[in-house]
Amino acid sequence: MVSENKNLFIAIVDHAGIRDRVGVTPIEEKLTQHRLRWFEHVQRRPPEVLVRNGVLERVDNVKRGRGRPKLTWDELVKRDLKDWNISKEIALDRSAWRLAINVPEP
Repeated sequence: MVSENKNLFIAIVDHAGIRDRVGVTPIEEKLTQHRLRWFEHVQRRPPEVLVRNGVLERVDNVKRGRGRPKLTWDELVKRDLKDWNISKEIALDRSAWRLAINVPEP
């Protein structure tokens, strides 16, 4: 769509059009890839490390606020794994994991 105002032309282009012109993947895919890369790092750590044994999980005896519970990092990663059709066990094989989570640039 082009609007005309006193010989001034402004082309209105949506985000998808700009991404196609520049050749960049959508930010949602890059964020998911980054989350899954961190998940692979955590999965490969020894079980006794604080990150692995659940110290960062929610505490059950703390009163939470009203409304829907906030989406935790763990729940978000589970959703990403399901959406991308990836198994947790692949994270132990570094090369297979990198191929599974690779987001190619257009």
